[in-house]
Amino acid sequence: MADPANQSQRREQIRREVLASGYVRIEQLATEHGVSGMTIHRDLDVLEQQGWLRKVRGGATSTPAALLETSVRARISDAAQQKAQIAAHALQHISPGQVVALDDSTSALAVAERLAPLGPLTVVTNFLSVINLLGGEPGLHVIGLGGDYHSAYDAFLGLHAADMATSMRSDVLFMSTTAVVDGHCLHRSQETIQVKRALMNTTAKRVLLLDHSKFERRAVHELARLTDFDLVVVDSGTPADTLADLRAAGVAVEVAEA
Repeated sequence: MADPANQSQRREQIRREVLASGYVRIEQLATEHGVSGMTIHRDLDVLEQQGWLRKVRGGATSTPAALLETSVRARISDAAQQKAQIAAHALQHISPGQVVALDDSTSALAVAERLAPLGPLTVVTNFLSVINLLGGEPGLHVIGLGGDYHSAYDAFLGLHAADMATSMRSDVLFMSTTAVVDGHCLHRSQETIQVKRALMNTTAKRVLLLDHSKFERRAVHELARLTDFDLVVVDSGTPADTLADLRAAGVAVEVAEA
């Protein structure tokens, strides 16, 4: 009889491999795991039923939905405790009746998860995860910014989404960025920056949410200067010298307590 623990571990390894490489061969998997081809067939059947892959002749390929879920899940799990800490602090900058704009960052998603009790509110966002989360919540009016859908970000990006954002006005914007270098916010995606800038240009108050890992990263495209924001909220793990540098540069900073 097969060991359920070994079986579960093998299927998890197969799931990770197909997501990483995009394609796996049954013969190769059987050799790697020391089991029969029929056993691998059964493993793939289970993973296909769960939506992680699609069986093809001789192997299996990843599905777009699985890649999307993995991408978003990875972003959500990255510094999750710090993002929750920052989001809880950020709520004090929201008042009932306001229009709240949220970008496609998982830091903003953490804020969205806490908005329902604060209604009535209007929420403007290009992040499909936020739309799905808040759509139908009593007291919340959700406006989705349409445009070109990018599955890697689960968001509507590019010129059309930016144009729609330009036609909106919000009381407060919560957003984040990939990295902060020498007082500048940087991001990986130019399409994302278009929408972020449009949201920044049409809000009364710009709030940047930064867990301390952002200060250790690098990215290519410049989004804005830290001083372009009315407020920067960081987590309690942000080094003291980083906070001192920010304040010396004229950045308005609040530290979210644990």
